[in-house]
Amino acid sequence: MTIFKEFQKTSQHLNPRQRQAHEVNAPILRAESVSVRYESGTALEDVSFELNAGERIAIVGPNGAGKSTLLKAISGVQMPTSGQVQIFGHNPDGHICIAYVPQRSQVDWSFPVTVADVVMMGRVGQLGLFRNPRPKDWKIVNQALDVVNLTQLAKRQIDQLSGGQQQRMFIARALAQEAELMLMDEPLTGLDVTSQEDIFNIMDELRQRDVTVLVSLHDLKMASERFDRVILLNKRMLAIGPAEVALHPDNLLAAYGGHLHLVPTDNGMLALGDTCCEGEHDHV
Repeated sequence: MTIFKEFQKTSQHLNPRQRQAHEVNAPILRAESVSVRYESGTALEDVSFELNAGERIAIVGPNGAGKSTLLKAISGVQMPTSGQVQIFGHNPDGHICIAYVPQRSQVDWSFPVTVADVVMMGRVGQLGLFRNPRPKDWKIVNQALDVVNLTQLAKRQIDQLSGGQQQRMFIARALAQEAELMLMDEPLTGLDVTSQEDIFNIMDELRQRDVTVLVSLHDLKMASERFDRVILLNKRMLAIGPAEVALHPDNLLAAYGGHLHLVPTDNGMLALGDTCCEGEHDHV
């Protein structure tokens, strides 16, 4: 899929003339009994939770657990079969405050477009399709590039970027969108330690801006060390809370079954299991 088609797919519901107002005192995100079923089977079943502004939340679970499906249901790309998602008290449709950062593996990086062009795509929800960017829009794009340290690469073709640079470009696009809720699907997969640390530094900047970040991961250790709360998912919501609660051995065994091995260490229980780096295999 080209990067332009991926962007259209994940932002086609954004219409600057049909924006939803934010309900006072409503949580930034509320999922109520969300289920998604396909002809091939159930992807999500009766998932409910709430998020507050500025939180950094990790979603973990085995391959096929529904992590990508959940992010797409929240963004408004995938309609739930039953249940509902609310953003500030309303359906996701019309909310330009939601940004979806897709898996890099889902994008055809040979599409001939520059870094700055991709980041400007984040302004479509503000501008509307087929309208020329204003000086104000380019200023916002340049500020977003500066936050993720890509200013010097603004004119570079996207197929010339490293994996970490590609991920930072997507985050810059979300910043240009002026998102308040950022959904990131396996953003750290395939990145070296330095590039991963760059992403976490940007997440720290997002926290300072009260941007809520919901990230799907495979790495249980990283989820426990770097996030405020953890959602443990395997089609159903098995746990949500601080890592020491959500990732209790009983919960992990329920999620991963025989694919998980718990090893006692001096610092507690070490979980070894499904940390595949091939990305989520949900329906797309």
